[in-house]
Formats: sequence, C-alpha cells, structure tokens
Amino acid sequence: MIDIYDELQTKDHLPEIPESELSDEKVLEELKSIKERLGSRVVVLGHHYQQDDVIAFSDVTGDSLELAKKAADIKSAEYVMFCGVHFMAETADMLTNENQKVILPDLRAGCSMADMANRREIDVAWKYITESTTDKIIPITYINCSAALKSFVGENDGSICTSSNAEKVITWGLSQGQKLLFFPDQHLGRNTCFKLGIPLEDMVVYNPHLRFGGLTPEQIQKAKVILWYGFCSVHQGFNKSHIEAWRKNDPERILIVHPECSFDVVQGADLAGSTSFIINQIKAAKPGTKFAVGTEINLVNRLAKQYPHLDITSLSPYQCLCTTMYRVRPRWLLESFRAIERNQPINVIKVDEVTKKFALKALDQMLAIS
Repeated sequence: MIDIYDELQTKDHLPEIPESELSDEKVLEELKSIKERLGSRVVVLGHHYQQDDVIAFSDVTGDSLELAKKAADIKSAEYVMFCGVHFMAETADMLTNENQKVILPDLRAGCSMADMANRREIDVAWKYITESTTDKIIPITYINCSAALKSFVGENDGSICTSSNAEKVITWGLSQGQKLLFFPDQHLGRNTCFKLGIPLEDMVVYNPHLRFGGLTPEQIQKAKVILWYGFCSVHQGFNKSHIEAWRKNDPERILIVHPECSFDVVQGADLAGSTSFIINQIKAAKPGTKFAVGTEINLVNRLAKQYPHLDITSLSPYQCLCTTMYRVRPRWLLESFRAIERNQPINVIKVDEVTKKFALKALDQMLAIS
C-alpha cells in the first residue's frame, strides 16, 4: 500500500499554487469555472468537518459512513475528489471502479487518531492477546484507520464500523466470539460497549507504548473488550468541566456530543451520537431550542448558520478544530482540478491489490451489517 507520509516531502505531491498567485476570491471564482467545465467527469465528496468554502464545491456531503456508501455508488465519474483525510480517500479508492481515480487535494490531510495505530503494532498486540486467552477474539476497527489496518480486520474475520453503526457492528462481533479487540479509538469503543450493557470493569486498554500493552494475560482473559489506546484530538478537547459549566449557567440548554468524546463527557451530556445523529437531532428541534454541541467547530458553526431559529454553540469555549481536515483548502482543491484538466492528475490515492482484497472483505462485512 502507498505510504502517504513517505511521499509528503516530494515536490510532486505538494500544492503548486504560490500563496501570492491568486487571492482567495480569485481562487473561488476559478474553482467555480473549472468545476463547471469538467462537469460530470469529477464528483466532489466533502466531509462535514470541512470549511464552508470547500463544502460549497462538494456534490455530496456526509460523515464517514455516508461518504463510503456514496463512493460505492459512484460509477460514471472519472475522478472522485475526496475533501476529507487520507483514510477516507483510501476507502473511496477501494470502493470505486478500477477505471476511476480518487484524489486527495492535499496529501498532508491525515488523521491523528488513525496515526495512533499501525500494522506492526496491531500485529504485535494480536499475537500477545491471542496467546493470552483461549477465547475467540473478533477484531473491530473504527473506519478512522489506514487501509492496512482494515486489511488486518478482514484477514481475521472482523468488521469495520463507523460512529453511526458501531452498536450494530459491536453487537454482531459479540455474537461471533467471546471477546473484542476494538481500535483505534478507545472512547467510541468504551461508550458504545457501555451503552450495550457491558460494564467498565469488563473493558481494558491496550497501550502499544507499554510493555505487553500494559496488560497481563490474566487481565486479557478476564476482559470482554480490549480497547486500543487511541483518541480523536478534536473530541479530546471536550471535558467534564464544560458539561458542568453549562449545567450551572444554562441548565435548559441541550448538551449533545459525539461518542469520540470521553466517557465522562458522554455520560454527562443529554444526547450522544454520530455526526449524522447530531445533525438530525438539531434539524428536528423546535424553534428556540438551545444546543451546546461537542464536535468539530466547522460543523457547529455551519449548523448555527443553517438553523438561525435555534441557539447553537460549541460545548467548549475554545475552538475544537480538525487541523488536518483544514489542510484541504480551496486553492489546493483548485490545483487538483487544474491537474485533471491538464490530464495530469496529482495526489491520486491507490491501495495495492492484496491490501484491498482483505480491507474490502471488512468493508463489505460492515455494509452487510448496516
């Protein structure tokens, strides 16, 4: 599989528009024109966390599950421009046809959570964990990971999940074996398993930076769920003090958070769910309803503009921004369009066939469960 980070320092993969060449206004003007010229040759997928100027050029917006399903449905476009982060573009490449090219406008758009687990670490953990118990272990990975880890799950008869379908996938996993290995996000795993009735004492955390993950064979044998020590840097920014401050200062405000937030935050909130869940809850709210939202700030601000009859603000007084998602800027999107028009596409994401085979097995399992 292509290792994106090994490629980042080569000039061919860096944005080619000098900062001084075009004003932001001119970039947007040219983007509009070139997108019209290319027409149906290019479809643009935009993740909800993107900035408004990028979302404005997206043909489809959504969370990871929505965009994965859309990528699988795209048959005619020559190019899929994925305005998200690298693991999402990898997923799109695996789900689209061989004659289609998936492009990531800036290869530096990664994911800090996805970087908290790599294939070597997972292989080491799997060997130790499976040698520590005779129970059957089902591996489940959050979609926020590299294709290599999705492949690992497919090789070991597990499934991928998203925040939208985590409950269904975890329920399926527990029907297939006695234990789960859930990675890379400990919080989504913990929050979902607890919601399904698994007590906290039945969950342990494997930390790849500690000898034997910081776990004894006895702890592994006793546990029902082994969580990987990973987290989202954005949702890690919300904490219990934010919950307490809103409860004290504005007790009527509905606190709604993403399940990538910590256990204390999810337990203290009124509602918790995926990005789509949050959007749908806000969309259905009565005029005058007040929300404090625990998720990425671009989405929170967009919802506040979209529903002016509601009072919507961030759960945190500080901006919780996905800085890696923010790397996909309009001028890099423009350069990707320009390269297509020159018939010299750049930043094409391609997953090798062996990795793709088993990663698709895990993706197909997820889609079957969903």
